[in-house]
Amino acid sequence: MRMTSKANSDYPHQMTSKAILHISLSILMLFSALCAEPLYGRQFITDDDTTPGDSVTAPLDSVQGGLDTIPALPWPQSLQAALDTIVSKSSLLKTSQMGLYIYDLTADSAIYSRDSKQTLRPASTMKLITAITALDKLGGAYLYKTRLCYSGDVIDSLRTLNGNIYLIGGMDPMIGTDDIRAFISSIKELGVDTIRGNICADRSMKDTDLYGEGWCWDDDNPELSALVYHRKDALMQKFFNMLGDNGVVVIGSLDERRCPNGAFEICCQTHSIDQILNRMMKDSNNLFAESLFYQIGLTRGRPSTAKKAVAAEEEILKKMKMQDVPHRFADGSGLSLYNYVSAELEVAFLRYAYEDANIYTDLFSHLPIAGVDGTLEKRMRGTSAANNVRAKTGTLSGVSGLSGYCTAPNGHILAFAIINQGQQNNARAKALQDRICTVMCQ
Repeated sequence: MRMTSKANSDYPHQMTSKAILHISLSILMLFSALCAEPLYGRQFITDDDTTPGDSVTAPLDSVQGGLDTIPALPWPQSLQAALDTIVSKSSLLKTSQMGLYIYDLTADSAIYSRDSKQTLRPASTMKLITAITALDKLGGAYLYKTRLCYSGDVIDSLRTLNGNIYLIGGMDPMIGTDDIRAFISSIKELGVDTIRGNICADRSMKDTDLYGEGWCWDDDNPELSALVYHRKDALMQKFFNMLGDNGVVVIGSLDERRCPNGAFEICCQTHSIDQILNRMMKDSNNLFAESLFYQIGLTRGRPSTAKKAVAAEEEILKKMKMQDVPHRFADGSGLSLYNYVSAELEVAFLRYAYEDANIYTDLFSHLPIAGVDGTLEKRMRGTSAANNVRAKTGTLSGVSGLSGYCTAPNGHILAFAIINQGQQNNARAKALQDRICTVMCQ
């Protein structure tokens, strides 16, 4: 072989034995890698598997044996090869589906995809979309408000209110007995111990639907009331009962009507969006997620409805230019069997959040931490993913998901989504997800 390049004209025409040996070894290594695994075990990413504008590098062929047998490769090829090995050796995926998408936020490029466009049920990873939309539309300073007002006249000499009391619901799932005591104290501070009128429920904040579209009838579902108390539409009855227990006489009954213009506000109990997000994300509380979903709907006018909340989420899809990506949003918690998303779509929302410091800071602080707290407290302990992965879990019968962020060994921030569907044992799906996360972090 002769070197014909002008740039190498100073070298001898005959190649050295060292150069020939180097080329021979390279050819031998390439041939060995191609022969080590059948074609079906290799993962290829085509242009059709990427989001427009993404830069995806096809992972190198995986090799026989465990992860320890993979030769040293530069990152992200080393990660891609390890993921190929995990995926090709998973018996779970022979009988069930998995959508997997990993995006390098630091390098702004997709680095791994497996069926990432396939629409699957998100389960509680749907709460990510709810949280990100809420932080975008409402902001991190948003407050839930439950207001107490009255109409009529206070007769001081008789310590009597001739009029109605209105409790205006804000669908605050954190309302408890301390809040009710505050309402009663505010009535007494008016110098009133007798109400000659009705105690009225104002539920105008949202529609009358108590359950989400596509919820299973035999689940222990929370009731979606503007006056929710302990997961039920029970705040008014509790308030009415506690009035009597605390010495306030009501010469009237429970009623339901909208608070009139000109009524006087005497108390307003609030809770912050941070308080809601913490329970919603760390503990995967469905009622808290649905309450936030309906706060989103309020941005498009009263009464709030699921359709209005979904329309707000669709606005973000348009901002991301992903409105044509197949999907369906039905509720805020992921309880609905009508929700369908792809791993690619979930990562798009994670990317959207990452690009807005205000959204990302709030979201990141409330995600469960692997091996530390929330729904990830007992997962990935003793691995490189512990205290690194921050992600939302999702579990329904036959569905398991995990979506969030982690930091790779080179310091790059990764966004990922893993959705398993069709498995009969969610524990196996969680084990696969944990292994994928561990590889991303080691």
